[in-house]
Amino acid sequence: MTIRLRDLIRAVRACKTAAEEREAIAKESAALREAFRDQDAAEYRHRNVAKLMYIHMLGYPTHFGQMETLKLIAGNGFPEKRIGYLGLMLLLDERQEVLMLVTNSLKMDLNHKNQYIAGLALAALGNICSAEMARDLAPDIEKLLESNNPYIRKKAALCATRIVKKVPELTESFVDRTADLLNDRYHGVQLAGVTLMLQICEQDSDAVEKYRRHVPALCKILRGLMTTGTSPEHEISGINDPFLQVKILRLLRFLGHGNAEASDQMSDILAQVASNIDGSRNAGNAILYECVQTIMGIEAIGGLRVLAVNILGKFLANKDNNIRYVALNTLSKVVGVDTQAVQRHRATIVECVKDADVSIRRRALELVYSLVNENNIRTLTRELLDYLAVSDAEFKPDLTAKICTLIQRFAPDKRWHIDQLLQVMTQAGAFVKEEVCRTLVVLITNTPELHGYAVRSMYRNLHAYQDVCERSLAITALWCIGEFGEMLIPGAGGPLLENEPALNVGDFDIAVLVESLTRKTKDVIVREYALAAAMKLTARLPNQVARLKALVQRYGTSSQLEVQARSAEFSRMFLHERIRPQLLERMPALEEGEGAMSQPSGAAPAAGSAATSAGGAAPAAAPQASGGDLLGLDALDGSGAAPPKAAVDALEDLLGGSKAPAAAAPAQAAAPKASAAAPAAAVAAQGAADLLDLLSGSPARPPAASAAPPAAAPAPVVSRRG
Repeated sequence: MTIRLRDLIRAVRACKTAAEEREAIAKESAALREAFRDQDAAEYRHRNVAKLMYIHMLGYPTHFGQMETLKLIAGNGFPEKRIGYLGLMLLLDERQEVLMLVTNSLKMDLNHKNQYIAGLALAALGNICSAEMARDLAPDIEKLLESNNPYIRKKAALCATRIVKKVPELTESFVDRTADLLNDRYHGVQLAGVTLMLQICEQDSDAVEKYRRHVPALCKILRGLMTTGTSPEHEISGINDPFLQVKILRLLRFLGHGNAEASDQMSDILAQVASNIDGSRNAGNAILYECVQTIMGIEAIGGLRVLAVNILGKFLANKDNNIRYVALNTLSKVVGVDTQAVQRHRATIVECVKDADVSIRRRALELVYSLVNENNIRTLTRELLDYLAVSDAEFKPDLTAKICTLIQRFAPDKRWHIDQLLQVMTQAGAFVKEEVCRTLVVLITNTPELHGYAVRSMYRNLHAYQDVCERSLAITALWCIGEFGEMLIPGAGGPLLENEPALNVGDFDIAVLVESLTRKTKDVIVREYALAAAMKLTARLPNQVARLKALVQRYGTSSQLEVQARSAEFSRMFLHERIRPQLLERMPALEEGEGAMSQPSGAAPAAGSAATSAGGAAPAAAPQASGGDLLGLDALDGSGAAPPKAAVDALEDLLGGSKAPAAAAPAQAAAPKASAAAPAAAVAAQGAADLLDLLSGSPARPPAASAAPPAAAPAPVVSRRG
């Protein structure tokens, strides 16, 4: 004989280790198996099944006792059936074939005279019925929906909800009978009926049209719940049956969606609910939230939507984080429908960005992102930047990315754009992406009137934060100083803009800042940009060439390969003073999205940019045979072949020369132009030799003897190395 359930519970609780618990459960399971085989122990079957359910709740296998539950269900007494149906719902599920054996017992119990036995069968069927059982027992459930007993009608409606969900094709059988439950005077039956109507509307869109004629009845029930006195049976926190009110509001949302007539019929009661429900208790907040969802889901008028958004605004001021999160989540959906109404609560939403709860912060940030437009970008950006300075480290990446995106999308003018991105780089430069830096460089390059202002702003921030600045600020500022460094000298960068503080620096200060940053930084990328800036400044600050040259050459033996390569490349450029200024000219205007910072070295891109800026667009059909042909170096190699005209033009553009006259020029102008072309050809030849020496390390041989050298300054003879 096995022990009683309470003794088993005490024995399990007395176990000090998991091994002791497993031993106790194994011992009792063995005793249960023996009892199930003993036919004389039938009177204790309900007690054994109760212990089996307890063992199942602890997570141990109980499959050996499943058939005992069916035997209990087949019994005649209510206590046996109660334990049997409870065990059926706990120990079995719809996927097990054993469940089919209980169908006949369920059918008999559904029609039992005892309402509680019928209720047990309906509860079990509503929890675990399979599609096959639903098809077999659906006619019995339809009959029970018309029962005289409200207890049976309620249980039958809930069971029908499960049947409709499992077998959608049976929906049509319950559509008409379900609507009749709305006229029941019992709240439980009404609640079950509305729940079934909701399930039918989700399964069948045609049923929504049929149920729309019941909107006045639903509004009448809802109005009655609000105006009549509360009964102790249904009252919760001073509110009359909030569960039924929530279900009715949810059903009204289905019926009013996309239908103006139904929406007008429910507008008055929705306004009454939104205005009169007390939101100080959780039950009232649940009704108000469902009312807001319904207002936003139907074809409501603007005033009703404003009322709904104001309710959400009150939710934001609630101390409960769950309610605030729900409000933010709902406002994120509402902002696309009525942005102006949500804008009234902008200050409260921004305060939520500073909340201690990370989930509320993230949701509020997404909502702020949706609220920003051209009219409020200045205010919201200022508030977000103030919070960025004190926000947690794990929250800064998302916040920084959102601020940068908003600035780029809604910037009212380019100066403000530069100022705000510079402030973001100063406060959270480690989280600013490279794309943001590249976009800022393109903006500055394409805005000549702000070149001076931009480089002065960059210099101030870099000088102030040179010891702690992150990569984004360092590389952007160094790029600007390298491009427009001479504009930092007072008077060279144009007049100061409105409210811009004066900046008194000399070329020595600029060189010292670049040198200091190059020495202090441990970031290889920043050091590469610093060397590139120093090299560019040699063409913009003539008095600091010696200092900057020493800085560049200092890293010729650096252990960092990229830094050493740039130092070697830049040092070689000092051997060719004739073309160095052209190679270091400013970048031309860039197209949006073009990578302006992908090559920090600046040598080859600078050369190409100089050619473009000096001579305009490059020829569309330039020869591509070889590097020597492209630069027109064949003539310098002693071969005597004339260089292609396109290559000569490009080379003359690079070196600042004038183009040779076209062959189709008028005869009377040929002689003067030919005489003028000889010096230009000499300049081009010497420049080509310098380029070849610079790029390949092998200078070209002197021109062939047949070529007429210029009379004034013949080209020097340079021997070929290697």
